Amino acid sequence: MTWIIYLMCLIALVIAGVTVTIAVRHRRLEDANSMDQTLGACQSLLKLTNHLQQHRGMSTAWLAGDKGFKPRLDAKGGEIEIVIPELRDVARTEGSKPHPCFTLNELGLFQFNWATLKEKLPTLSVEQSIAQHSFLIDQLLNWLAAIGESRVETLVDERAGRALVRNYTIRLPALTECLGQARALGMSVATRRGCSAVTRVRLMFLVARAEALLNQALEAGGHGQQAEKTMLAVQQMARVIRTRMLLSSGVTVAAQDYFELASTAIDQVFAWIADSGVLLRQSAAQQGNHAAVEVRHA
Repeated sequence: MTWIIYLMCLIALVIAGVTVTIAVRHRRLEDANSMDQTLGACQSLLKLTNHLQQHRGMSTAWLAGDKGFKPRLDAKGGEIEIVIPELRDVARTEGSKPHPCFTLNELGLFQFNWATLKEKLPTLSVEQSIAQHSFLIDQLLNWLAAIGESRVETLVDERAGRALVRNYTIRLPALTECLGQARALGMSVATRRGCSAVTRVRLMFLVARAEALLNQALEAGGHGQQAEKTMLAVQQMARVIRTRMLLSSGVTVAAQDYFELASTAIDQVFAWIADSGVLLRQSAAQQGNHAAVEVRHA
């Protein structure tokens, strides 16, 4: 009689073990699918961030007196209007979770603030425009960082994987914003052909901060052709700012040339971010494929 009890306990343990194993494999498969959806949300936030940064730079040049930027400024505003609705499904999904990274109400307020900025832009000073654009961009970067920490990092096990996530959602986006603010300030300097003491200090700070973020991203996982291209582009932008905008001899770079130089550097950072996203998707796909095979064989 005793052996029957032992046998039943053993069978129960085996069934429990198999059940747990299958559940874990199903969870891995769900995690892989969740990673793909989450990275899609990050892409929308990054795209909107990029558009707003460009709009800020064009606005600065236009408000500083370069009217040639007006058609491009209007076109960029239209692109922003297209991207904002892409975030509604993300906000709706987040709102259903216990601790949402952002909600539909927050997105609605963001859209209202953007509409207000767009309407009042002709009456703003360069400094006011930069400040209001930067406020909106900061919100996007906070949402992106929250998604990275709360959603993406939980789906990655390895330390190297977490470093990649932080490059993707925190360090490199922050680098684009440092360079974006430097582009906006530099546009006013190049357009006006003069740099005030306050602007000079701010540009020096932004360049130093950008170089620090770049070094952190390189140390965390900056091995590859795109990381090398980004480093060279950022170094070139920093060199132009220091040697052609901040010296007492005056500003020796044209607004359009500076805009293209800064935009190239920022585009290289976004390309590095995109590469990081591809690596995360590949990792998630491999994890999902392994989990699917294991579930079928279970």
